[in-house]
Amino acid sequence: MLLEALDGDETVVFTAAAASVQVQVEPVGRWFEAYVKRRNRNASASFQELEEEEVSSEESEDEEFQLEEYPMLRTLDPKDWKNQDHYSVLGLPHLRYKATQKQIKAAHKAIVLKHHPDKRKAAGEQIVEGDNDYFTCITKAIETLSDPVKRRAFDSVDPTFDNAVPSKSEGKENFYEVFSPVFERNARWSSKKHIPKLGTIESSFEEVDNFYSFWYNFDSWREFSYLDEEEKEKAECRDERRWIEKQNRASRAQRKKEEMNRIRTLVDTAYSCDPRIKKFKDDEKARKESEKKAKAEAKKREQEERERARQAELEVARLAKEKEEEEAKQAAQQAKKEKEIQKKAIKKERQKLRTTCKNWNYFADNEADSVKMMEEVEKLCDRLELTSLQSLNEILASGSKEDSKTAVDKQVQEVNAQLQREREAEVQARQAARSADQASGGGGAGGKGWNEDDLQLLIKAVNLFPAGTNARWEVIANYMNLHSTSGMKRTAKDVINKAKNLQRLDPLQKDQINKKAFEKFKKEHTSVPPSIDNAVPSERFDASGSDGNAAPWTTEEQKLLEQALKTYPVSTPERWEKIAAAVPGRSKKDCMKRYKELVEMVKAKKAAQEQVAAKSKK
Repeated sequence: MLLEALDGDETVVFTAAAASVQVQVEPVGRWFEAYVKRRNRNASASFQELEEEEVSSEESEDEEFQLEEYPMLRTLDPKDWKNQDHYSVLGLPHLRYKATQKQIKAAHKAIVLKHHPDKRKAAGEQIVEGDNDYFTCITKAIETLSDPVKRRAFDSVDPTFDNAVPSKSEGKENFYEVFSPVFERNARWSSKKHIPKLGTIESSFEEVDNFYSFWYNFDSWREFSYLDEEEKEKAECRDERRWIEKQNRASRAQRKKEEMNRIRTLVDTAYSCDPRIKKFKDDEKARKESEKKAKAEAKKREQEERERARQAELEVARLAKEKEEEEAKQAAQQAKKEKEIQKKAIKKERQKLRTTCKNWNYFADNEADSVKMMEEVEKLCDRLELTSLQSLNEILASGSKEDSKTAVDKQVQEVNAQLQREREAEVQARQAARSADQASGGGGAGGKGWNEDDLQLLIKAVNLFPAGTNARWEVIANYMNLHSTSGMKRTAKDVINKAKNLQRLDPLQKDQINKKAFEKFKKEHTSVPPSIDNAVPSERFDASGSDGNAAPWTTEEQKLLEQALKTYPVSTPERWEKIAAAVPGRSKKDCMKRYKELVEMVKAKKAAQEQVAAKSKK
């Protein structure tokens, strides 16, 4: 700092001041430590004030410090010093773990001055020699409480500490009065300094959650080395010392586990009895119910909105459909009217054409030509359209007979030429279809591998095994393989292809095949083969009735026969005469032959089905 100039003098700076430089200084030292402590405790006192406060507090404690004489001190057994209460021995039962080292030393000093063997001996008291004097208990107490590690071990098993856990019945009646002192009592074992309080009924959810989170994750410093049954210092060798350490570690771990289970039981019991938890759960349940209800209402509104939109769309679609139907209906009515008008016009033009040709006598000189021309005119009426008919009638109305005949002949030639082209196209289409069938291996009656007998047998099998038969086409194929004379083995696929080809045949070919089949059936059933051994034919199949009715059975006759067979069983006398009387137009022999054919057909059908079933099982 520059000195102040005197009167009449001036201050002169001979060198320029250096620029300021920022230097980073690391905070260390006791003053910084005091600052950190004040900041953590939100205090503003200086370090000196803190030291003075600490000293003053210790002095006040010393002033208030009082010893409580232990009445059982003289009766203690020095050999059982480990089970004694060291705080009571030193006269500090009221302070216990809260006693400071200074108080412990002061108490020890006072106890020694009073109970030291030399003092008692000087007072004329008889002293026990060696370590058997009760003063040894005082020595063990100060050794334990003056060592922080040993004192911590003894405090962990403090005999005056209450380890009891309240029951649920006790906690439900007076929750806060019962559990608050228990948690405060067990808080002394916490490794952390700031311990949350149990709180009151007005505590918030965050405070309650913080409390139970702390205790469910409780970190206890309590350990049980003081209760070790074996002392490793007494071991005679290293192996024995290791064994003792192992036993002690196991017993400590077991007691630590029991302690943590006790704390957990305490927290669980408090949690189950806490009325705030029930309140929070009820609030949460009500909140979820309200959210669920709101969500359901929102979903319901959304569904209703969608339903309204859908109904609106349906209404729009319905109106559009009704409009389209109305337009279509009007268009159909208009088309119908136009069609009726056109139909009347065509009818009028046809009648006009017929009348004109009739007036000209159909442009013929004789009756035969007239009839022929009449047919041609009818053909024109059927084939020509309205415009063509109108043009032709105009020519006939304005022209002469020769011109009219020429116009009619011209139209007839054009119509006949068109009909001829249509027939040729149809024939070509049939031939192409027939060629395609033959190329695929499934030709008509003369196709490769299929003769007329096989075709007739296929038609019979298709009628014998109608639609609905189990494995129908396999049954038909087996039936044909059993009864075919060509020796060709047919599969279900071959039978299906041929049946489809037969359906595509024109009616003339079908009629020819059916006619041949009927002729063959008639031939086989009207002729009786000669007997080999010249045996006399039986009455049932004699040749006297060969001239009977050989016509095929109709559906009505078949129904009458089946009903008669049911009406007259085998035990009925003169059964076949009664059956023949029930079927008009049929003799006894006809009925018996028909019955035999039906029996053979049923047997063949069963055999084919059994064969298919056997193959499917394999």
